[in-house]
Amino acid sequence: MSSDVPDSDVTPAAEVDRVRVENEMEQSYIDYAMSVIAGRALPDVRDGLKPVHRRILYAMHEMGVTSNTSHRKCSSIVGETMGDYHPHGDSPIYDTLVRMAQDFSMRYPLVDGQGNFGSMDGDPAAAMRYTEARMAPIAEEMLADIEKDTVDFQSNYDDRLTEPAVLPAKVPNLLINGSSGIAVGMSTNIPPHNFGEVVDAVVKIIDEPDCDVDDLVDTRDSRGNGTAGPIKGPDFPTGGTIVGREAVYSAYATGRGRVTVRAKYELQREEGRIVLTEIPFQENKARMVERIAEDVNEGKIEGVSDLRDESDRNGVRVVIDLKRGANIDVVENQLKKHHFESTFGVINLALVDGQPKVLTLKETLDEYLAHRKEVVRRRSQYELAEAEDRAHILDGRLKALNQVDAVVDLIRNSENRDAAKAALQGEVDLDELDAEFEHLDAQTAFDFSGDQADHIVRMQLGSLTSMEAAEIEDEYDDLQAEIERLETILEDESELLAVIKEELQEMKAEYDDERRTNFVESDEITNEDLIPEEDVVVVITEDDYIKRMPVDRFDPQGRGGKGIIGADPKEGDRVSKVFRANTHDYLLSFTNQGQVYKLKTYEIPEMSRTARGKSAVNLIDLDDGEEITAVVNTDDFEPEESIAMVTRDGYVKRTNAEEFENILSTGIIAADLEEGDELVDVEVTDRTKDLVIATEQGMTIRFDESEAREMGRNARGVGGIDLQGDDHVAGMVATDEDDDRCLLTVTRNGYGKRTPLTEYRRQSRYGKGLIDIKTDERNGPVSTVKAVRTDDHLMIMSERGQIMRIRAGDVSEVGRNTKGVVVMKLEDGDQVASVDVVPESVEAAGDDDAEDEQ
Repeated sequence: MSSDVPDSDVTPAAEVDRVRVENEMEQSYIDYAMSVIAGRALPDVRDGLKPVHRRILYAMHEMGVTSNTSHRKCSSIVGETMGDYHPHGDSPIYDTLVRMAQDFSMRYPLVDGQGNFGSMDGDPAAAMRYTEARMAPIAEEMLADIEKDTVDFQSNYDDRLTEPAVLPAKVPNLLINGSSGIAVGMSTNIPPHNFGEVVDAVVKIIDEPDCDVDDLVDTRDSRGNGTAGPIKGPDFPTGGTIVGREAVYSAYATGRGRVTVRAKYELQREEGRIVLTEIPFQENKARMVERIAEDVNEGKIEGVSDLRDESDRNGVRVVIDLKRGANIDVVENQLKKHHFESTFGVINLALVDGQPKVLTLKETLDEYLAHRKEVVRRRSQYELAEAEDRAHILDGRLKALNQVDAVVDLIRNSENRDAAKAALQGEVDLDELDAEFEHLDAQTAFDFSGDQADHIVRMQLGSLTSMEAAEIEDEYDDLQAEIERLETILEDESELLAVIKEELQEMKAEYDDERRTNFVESDEITNEDLIPEEDVVVVITEDDYIKRMPVDRFDPQGRGGKGIIGADPKEGDRVSKVFRANTHDYLLSFTNQGQVYKLKTYEIPEMSRTARGKSAVNLIDLDDGEEITAVVNTDDFEPEESIAMVTRDGYVKRTNAEEFENILSTGIIAADLEEGDELVDVEVTDRTKDLVIATEQGMTIRFDESEAREMGRNARGVGGIDLQGDDHVAGMVATDEDDDRCLLTVTRNGYGKRTPLTEYRRQSRYGKGLIDIKTDERNGPVSTVKAVRTDDHLMIMSERGQIMRIRAGDVSEVGRNTKGVVVMKLEDGDQVASVDVVPESVEAAGDDDAEDEQ
């Protein structure tokens, strides 16, 4: 076997460079990034187009698919664009062509499409073999004068053809149509604007070159304060409403900003209906309707009975019907907050001299104006050269007409056309001519230029008429005036700017239209602002169903009545808690498992007396077996106060109220409970109170709260009462030496009594306590203890949903260690579930309101 290396035809490299792989990768990535930035993702500040947009329009221009021709198949346009200018696949080209034809994507569409070009519901366009397109009239303005050497051309991808590096852009396309794109490490998002406003802004810069953003932007508020610049703000093709002007001004002044765009809708209060007629720019209408329906089904939006999309070719129409009695302002606010508003993040990034740059409004307009100056200057130079060439020819024709006989004789008797041209240019001495030319004046001399001579020998005899001669003289005079005008434009920049201004105003007269997007002042309001303040009764069941009802729905009754239906719990469920609150209150809801949640009263659904309620898991994140056992109104305490808690097994703990200021939606720990223990009651104190703890077997203990030192939320606490046997804590109240209230004790069998708090002497913490009420077979165990005044009202609720409202004074005031009287008459098997107090101050306020209404 031979070990010789076979001969190879491959020539080794003359030189090999050794480079570090990380350096090569870095440089390659930079090259790729710049290719994406400059060649694909970012628009040019001059014409506002990315390469693919520019190539599509130029391909249509070369194909002759203009606004006054018939439509052509999109597949043909895509094929020409891909084959000659943009070799990146047909899909991105067609997607771009489609977008340029969508009136909901482009403020001023550049393509006139015929067929299915998609919808704002996210429906895709039909395949390119089915759709047709041609240039829109405004697109022709983008290409106007391109044949007059107004822009530079560059070779296409295979050097067969040339393509424009930028379009002349007679219209300020970057601002009127906007642009969006994601490059490598940067992105652009420029909103569209109203044509007339942008033109007026450019004209203002022409008239006042030193103006700034403040002079260009309309910053006037509803009271007329601010400046009245030509540009009011973005003008989206889908209309809508921009909320506030501050973000718009910031975007114009810095190149970046976040503009809030709101759907346009109508409140039909009499019909109980909200009708949506315009949606935010780039919002998917079908998806918006779907999200609203999801929130309605999940209970996040209440009061909606029906939702339907009635949109057609005439425009958007989404109808939201409300339930009878629903607060239309609250539903509006919920929809506005979560569905009717979107944020348009303005990033005014464009290519300036091939480099990406974030531009202010003034800089953007300056760059466009500089481009137009260059285009008009180059066009004027081109037209001047053509006019001078034509004037030179006409000058020769006029000279020839002045000596027409000699010219005709010379041409007729010349040996050939070249000889005639030479003679006309004075290259032949007439003295040396043959005898047959003796009739010519020997002094006759011709000095026509080559172009003039060539034109003269090609003239038709019909052009020698006197009428033709007059027309030539008129044309020559017109050309001289045009040459003078063009020279003035090129020599005097003010004349050049006047031309740009005139052309822009002509474009404005042709394409300007009414604004579609208007402005409203920022009206950030919460649902709380829309909810009338009223006192309500909140009912919670063991299976965590919750609802609220107005307090005034329950008229006071006498002691010992059955009450009326206040809830209809499902089979196996029973009422566990009832408490009074105001619709504007923020409630701290403590659960038996030692968690605490923050709940807004108005978020609790208002329902009828016979309704079961709504699952509380839709409002707060309760675990299995977790129940709300105590509620504290945040209006009742200040951060420097203390929260006192007591558990079923007699532990008491105090925690600084500041630790409950920031509560997560999933709740936070209020107390660390031992296994089998539960949180029973909570009181707010000012660190100078006495705590009175009552047990189910009728014992009470009163001690100074300072005996239970403040602890962190994760602590268990200390012993508050020494429970005997199988006794458990029923509740707790806070009091002091000057408290003239009574301790109301209500048992599960519906008996109760009032005893002045002064009869409960202070003891040391963790004692056995004193007898408060006898808990025999008649009374049953203690259900609830409350501190009340005589004129307070009580809301008493049974486990089966009966509710009764009575005056506290109707419950007999007796001493300790007594049985009490019938407070509520219960049916067999029913028990008192919970009692809450409607304070005397609330009752007085309610009476005043009633008088006002009368």
